[in-house]
Amino acid sequence: MTATHGANPLRDAADRRLPRIAGPSGLVIFGVTGDLSRKKLMPAVYDLANRGLLPPGFSLVGYARREWQDEDFAQEVHDAVKAHARTPFREEVWQQLIQGMRFVQGDFDDDQAFENLKSTIQDLDKVQGTGGNFAFYLSVPPKFFPKVVKQLKKHGLADQKDGSWRRAVIEKPFGHDLVSAQELNKVVHEVFPSNEVFRIDHYLGKETVQNILALRFANTLFEPIWNRSYVDHVQITMAEDIGIGGRAGYYDGIGAARDVIQNHLLQLLALTAMEEPSSFDADALAAEKTKVLGAVRLPHDLGKDTVRGQYAAGWQGGEKAVGYLQEDGIDPKSKTDTFAAVKVEIDNRRWAGVPFYLRTGKRLGRRVTEIAVVFQRAPHSPFDHTATEELGQNALVIRVQPDEGVTMRFGSKVPGTAMEVRDVSMDFAYGESFTESSPEAYERLLLDVLLGDSNLFPRTEEVELSWKILDPIEQYWDKHGKPAQYESGTWGPVEADEMLARHGRSWRRP
Repeated sequence: MTATHGANPLRDAADRRLPRIAGPSGLVIFGVTGDLSRKKLMPAVYDLANRGLLPPGFSLVGYARREWQDEDFAQEVHDAVKAHARTPFREEVWQQLIQGMRFVQGDFDDDQAFENLKSTIQDLDKVQGTGGNFAFYLSVPPKFFPKVVKQLKKHGLADQKDGSWRRAVIEKPFGHDLVSAQELNKVVHEVFPSNEVFRIDHYLGKETVQNILALRFANTLFEPIWNRSYVDHVQITMAEDIGIGGRAGYYDGIGAARDVIQNHLLQLLALTAMEEPSSFDADALAAEKTKVLGAVRLPHDLGKDTVRGQYAAGWQGGEKAVGYLQEDGIDPKSKTDTFAAVKVEIDNRRWAGVPFYLRTGKRLGRRVTEIAVVFQRAPHSPFDHTATEELGQNALVIRVQPDEGVTMRFGSKVPGTAMEVRDVSMDFAYGESFTESSPEAYERLLLDVLLGDSNLFPRTEEVELSWKILDPIEQYWDKHGKPAQYESGTWGPVEADEMLARHGRSWRRP
């Protein structure tokens, strides 16, 4: 068999040991001086280079208002990599990476700066061999998204010529309601085709989130019972043990539901509840997730089945924590939620009647994200009540972070002469089962952007459907009452416990 010109005749498509490596390309980061860039993006670029997954001529361009030279930018990247990279620092990798680093100074409405960016990219095409392939990462406040995108169009930076590509990478939040999301989609799609727009949800880059699909569809153990006949309810929790920190300007007015439920938790719900896709390409996955989000039904009584809260002063990690309304920069009359819990159902044959409880909050008991699929109790028990009084419900818990893994909870006999059945857990931890450590979410996602693989990125329809779900809740909250208070370091307001107790259920303590 003769090899096609340029192909490696020794490479077997079925060989999973060979990683996917990005072709000639570069990354432009707008807002490169921000926290996200310093703590996540720059280290992720270095880690990818260190693992041999970037092309030799890879280029990194920073765009910000600072009066930096290329050397200052390189030093900033160096410091960020030393402080936050996952893999060890190697001088030879760094020396190769530094060749393609450039910095462009300017505001977002500075035409001359965008012309400088254009000539910088053209220069890198010649010097580094980037082939005209560039991704533009908008690590900037959402209000600047339209301005940056329009500038890219105006200066011809979004033009794809001679088989090269240009891509836009946009951080959440994608709009603050359905109308603003639709307006933003319109602006972005006027400049970039929809298949070249990558909306980053870093949760979808986590190994454990992708494992939801493997767990469900690569095993015969779970799928037969993954439905209304066996599942009692599903709880999806994302808890943080920190307050808002220095993010008052961003957070106040947005709140926990818009910040987390609209994107992270509804995406986790879609992956948990979706039907098996015809294949694992981006279109097939998006089609099934879109079906689920389109079938989500809100409760009839939003007053009873949704709860919002605000953290009050309390003790957390042995330290006194101030309440949300006492944080710097927060209006003492603010009604912004730092805790949100919502019950939804999915109107389809698989899930009819099964409630999905979503909750998120700041200053809760500990930092954890998990999906708990809680099963129905056995329809008949031959044991007397005293034998099973300490037995709960079977549950499969997917831990997204930290301690990534899966726990299965079921009943087992306690050793001894009496018949006593009690809950036990069987635990799988990534760190103990695999020698390879999981890549950071941003490593996986940045590599996928450069490869043009949109499997892990929410599509336009998914974003808009998520806002359709959340908007009525936000509108109800705007008109009714104010957030319930909960002490910092606890698991949220008592109203959230009452919400589940009305249906004879309780929140899991992660």
